[in-house]
Amino acid sequence: MPDHVHQLRDIPLFHDLPDEQLRWVIENGEDLHLSPGETLFVEGDAAKGLYVLLDGELRVTKQIGGQEIILGTVQRGSFVGEISLMTGSPHTATAQASKASHSLKFAAHLFHDVVNASPILNIMLKTMAERLHNNEVLIQQHQKLSALGKLSAGLAHELNNPAAAARRAAGQLQGAAQAVQSQALALNRHLDPARLELVDALRQEALERAARHTPLDPLAQSDREDEVATWLDDHNVPDGWQLAPMFVAAGFGVEWLDSVAERINVEALSDVLNWIASTLNLRELLNEVEQSTTRISELVKAVKSYSYMDQAPVQNVNVNEGLENTLVILRHKLKDGITVIREYDPALPRISAYGSELNQVWTNLIDNAVDALEGKGQIRIRTAQDGDYVLVEIADNGPGIPPEIQSRIFEPFFTTKPQGKGTGMGLDIVYRTIAEHHRGDVRVNSKPGETCFQIRLPIREKRPD
Repeated sequence: MPDHVHQLRDIPLFHDLPDEQLRWVIENGEDLHLSPGETLFVEGDAAKGLYVLLDGELRVTKQIGGQEIILGTVQRGSFVGEISLMTGSPHTATAQASKASHSLKFAAHLFHDVVNASPILNIMLKTMAERLHNNEVLIQQHQKLSALGKLSAGLAHELNNPAAAARRAAGQLQGAAQAVQSQALALNRHLDPARLELVDALRQEALERAARHTPLDPLAQSDREDEVATWLDDHNVPDGWQLAPMFVAAGFGVEWLDSVAERINVEALSDVLNWIASTLNLRELLNEVEQSTTRISELVKAVKSYSYMDQAPVQNVNVNEGLENTLVILRHKLKDGITVIREYDPALPRISAYGSELNQVWTNLIDNAVDALEGKGQIRIRTAQDGDYVLVEIADNGPGIPPEIQSRIFEPFFTTKPQGKGTGMGLDIVYRTIAEHHRGDVRVNSKPGETCFQIRLPIREKRPD
């Protein structure tokens, strides 16, 4: 082992150590040399020691959402690995040499001997606290941006469907309106005023019945269309296969067509049925535009309410509305096998709170429940008044949280998700938002088949100044 006394003396961590303690450090340290690109330790691995960088540079990164995020660089005279050794948890990041580096490694079993050498402990604790704070801020910012990106992508998908439907229907409206006009002119040429009144009554009857009609299941719809198309062909109505879906979708079958044929002469039957079908098509297109634009308006309203745009930081919050707006925002994740059961208390009192922060809490908890269900199961959301508090329960029937880790789930950086998928900050944000910002309470009860998070928020304001 080469004599590193003078080299270590220049490092702040060992600057005030007596020569005897400094030589103990040297004797118990292991020299490690890394070329650029080589890895010192990897995120998720068990802690194997404390590393003091004597020369070179290390880059510290973390996998978040499939992306590699740079947490910082370690320069000569600093150390890494102390967080995992002190907390007894795996490495929360990866350290890789960005330059040719020389480190002194202290095995895990020697770690406490190293930190107990005064004044190393104070320096190490201060450095660790700064790193934890900086990492927490950086990861929170990245998590918020990542969550915003996911929400934006989900909203874009949710908005695209009604927008595309409205555009498609609007593009067909001009042709449908022209068809109705041209067929109306043809009827005026073939029918006398009395017959025109009868035809208009048939049109009105068709529109009213279509508005009340309940859609059939696909098999029954197909069978009914075949019957109607056959009837139209038998009565010499051209392109019956095109008219049949419109009539069946509006709730008309062969019986109604027979009644029309009894009141309209054969020469005008085809024109009358085409005019009524075109009118039904025009109505359907207008309904599609209305429903699509209404859906877009609802989404925009939900986004505005979710983010509390144009409002003060503290609002008079309706918790039920906040939960429902969050479900709208997350609708793209709540499809195909996931059922949401709502048990809202309609008499729930409003509370004074940071509305956008609470919605972020609901987002984290519901998002975790979705992940736990892995595409299939139930999420139950319940609200109630519990004395001087508003109670919110968000439960899922997933596999549950193992008992041995339930006490740690609110710790910063602790996660049960695979490496790179979870940051370990979501539930920490939930806890601090509820407990610190709102003076509330958050608890979890979990067993196989059920996990329930209980949030209690004071009805009367209890936040610090």
